[in-house]
Amino acid sequence: MNNGQLTADVKKLMDGLGELPESTTSPALIVVSGLPGSGKSYFSRRLAERMPLPIIESDAMRRILATRPDYSHGESERLFRACHALISDLLRRGLSIIFDATNLIEYHREQLYRIADNAGAKLILVRVEATPELVQQRLEQRRNGVDPNDKSDADWKVYRKMTATAEKIRRNHFAVDTSKDIAPAIEKIVREVRR
Repeated sequence: MNNGQLTADVKKLMDGLGELPESTTSPALIVVSGLPGSGKSYFSRRLAERMPLPIIESDAMRRILATRPDYSHGESERLFRACHALISDLLRRGLSIIFDATNLIEYHREQLYRIADNAGAKLILVRVEATPELVQQRLEQRRNGVDPNDKSDADWKVYRKMTATAEKIRRNHFAVDTSKDIAPAIEKIVREVRR
C-alpha cells in the first residue's frame, strides 16, 4: 500500500468517528482485546458512555474501507495499517482512544505498545471474556440481527478458530468477564485514565 492510499484511508476512518472530544495533556490508549462474542464492543460503548472517548472499532472501520468485506489478509493488513496510523495521529493530538479489536496475538499488540510509547500516551490493556456458552448465545443473536450496533460478521466457527490462536497478554492488564456486572471494571479503568 502506498502512502497516498494510507492517507486516504486514515481520512475516511477519521470522518467515520464524528465529532471528537477535547484534547488532554496526558492521553490514554485503551486497547480492548478478546474473542468474537466476548463483549468487546458492548464494553467499549459502556466505557465511552462513562468517558466521552472515540472508539476505533475494527469491525466498523473495516466496513468504512470495504463495503463488502472479504476478511482477506490484504484487506486486514490495509485496515490495521490505517487504524494504527489513525490511533497514532489522535494520540499525538492529545486525544484518548478506545481501540476495540480482537488483538489476540502479542506481536500485533506490541505494535500498539510502540504507538502509545511514541506518542507518550498511557497504555491501558483490557482483556474481555465470557463463558463459551454465553458467547455461543451472543453469536446466535448476532446471526439473527438482534443488536443493530453489532458490526461483526464473526460466528461460532470463527470463534473456535480464533480460540486456538489467542495468546496471553504479557503486560499488566484488566480482565473483564462480561457475563458479570462490568460497572466496577469500567470505574477502575476511568480512574486509571484520569490518574
